[in-house]
Parts: sequence; structure tokens; C-alpha cells
Amino acid sequence: MKRKKILSTIGTVFFTILCFIWVLPVLIVLMDSFKSRTFISLEPFAFPTDQTFVGLENYVQAIDYYGFLDAVGWTVFITVGSVFVILLCCSMCAWFITRVANRFTRGVYLLCVLSMVVPFQMVMFTLSLVADRLGLSTPWGIIIVYLGFGAGLAVFMFCGFVKSIPIEIEEAALIDGCSPIRTFFSVVLPIMKPTYISVGILQTMWIWNDFLLPYLVLDTTKYKTISIVVQFMKGSYGRVDMGAIMAALIMAVIPVVIFYLLCQKHIIKGVAAGAVKG
Repeated sequence: MKRKKILSTIGTVFFTILCFIWVLPVLIVLMDSFKSRTFISLEPFAFPTDQTFVGLENYVQAIDYYGFLDAVGWTVFITVGSVFVILLCCSMCAWFITRVANRFTRGVYLLCVLSMVVPFQMVMFTLSLVADRLGLSTPWGIIIVYLGFGAGLAVFMFCGFVKSIPIEIEEAALIDGCSPIRTFFSVVLPIMKPTYISVGILQTMWIWNDFLLPYLVLDTTKYKTISIVVQFMKGSYGRVDMGAIMAALIMAVIPVVIFYLLCQKHIIKGVAAGAVKG
């Protein structure tokens, strides 16, 4: 018993230290967001003092001068639109692949799985050219691009979960007169809720924080996401406004952290249901 207690204590201390290490960079950014940019460079790890404390000046600078609120609006639009399209299209695709087992559906499934192992760097220049030619360099056009890149993982997880759904439930709905579309939305979709939540969380965190894809696809003279605005703060105007950058990073992190904390209990449940059962 003593040995188990000692090991438990050591494990608790180890994980506490590990959590502190992970949280420490965020705390430093939060602390620096209330300091003037001069002292951020000179004393990045020091607590704000009467001399270095500037209150909400950095936050106001990020919002007023750099158009941070406009970037938040476009980021929310792209994230919500992309996640909605990915969830709807990929769940229907996975249901079709699983229930209609033939060479075509198996080929589609293999292509979706293969897309997860192809590095983005292999296609990014071609993607930028194609997106420009097809007129996808807009916030509503990039949603289609995100659908293509997010389909691999989403279809894989949805397929695994659909395999665990007894087909007798769907057959009973068809006998009662439901069409295939109505069967999906009335019967299958509610059962797939855990995987919907899990895929939605993973895709939201990816799209919200993504920089490279919007930077390559969007017309940045008209549309900027949060990541692009932060990059512009770093030097596109001939200077590095560290105070505004720190404030923007905190404002960008808070929404996704709150979203993750509210939904984290569904992640393991959805991943297990979508990947293990299948």
C-alpha cells in the first residue's frame, strides 16, 4: 500500500509539473499583453510594474489599428461554415460508403484515408493556383477547400461509427415508409451525435488556428483571418508591435480554449466510437 501511495504521489507531482510547463507560455503571453512593447523585449519574463503596465492599451491597439475584430468575424464565418459543411457532407458520405459496399465506395474510402498521409506542402502551390483560377479566394470559397482537406479524417471517423450502428434500425425505418434521406436525418444522424461532436471539436480547433491555408488561398488585401493579422503585426508594416501581438494572441486563444473545455469530455468518447468500434 505504501508503495502504491508513493507512486501515486510521484505521478501526481509529475503531471502537475508537466501541466505547469504547458500552461507557462500562455501565462507569459497574458502577462506581457499588459506591458509596453519596449519592456516586453527587454524583460519578457518580468511581472508588470507601475512603469511597464499599460492596461488595455495593447488590446485597443490590436482592435482599432490592425482591424482585429474584422479578422475575428471572418475567422468565425470560415470556421463555422467549414465545420458545418464538413460534418454534413462527410457524415452522409461515410453512411453511403458503409451501407453501399462495392468497388466504387471502397475506392472513395481509400482515397479519403490516403489524403490524410499526403503532406500539405506537396499540394499547396498547386492548390493556390487552382483556388485562384476557380474563384475560391474568398471566405465562402475557402470553405470548399477546407472540405477537401478535412474530409479524410472526418470520413474515417464517421465510417467507423456507422459500422457499429445495427442496420436493422435503418431497415425498420425503411419499412415504415422513410426514404433514404429521411432515414439518415431522422434515425442515423441522432445516433451519430458523439462522433459529430468529436469531429466538430477537432475541425474547429484546426480551422480556427490555421494560418497557411488562408494565407495561400484568400485575397489578403480584402480578407484576413486572426492568424494573418497576427503575422501582419509581426513586420508587414515595417515594425514589430509586440504588445499588440500578445494581446491579439490572448484574444484569439480564449474562445477556442473555452470551446474546448466545454466539449472536451466528448472527444475521447467520439474518437473511441469512430475509430475503435469500426
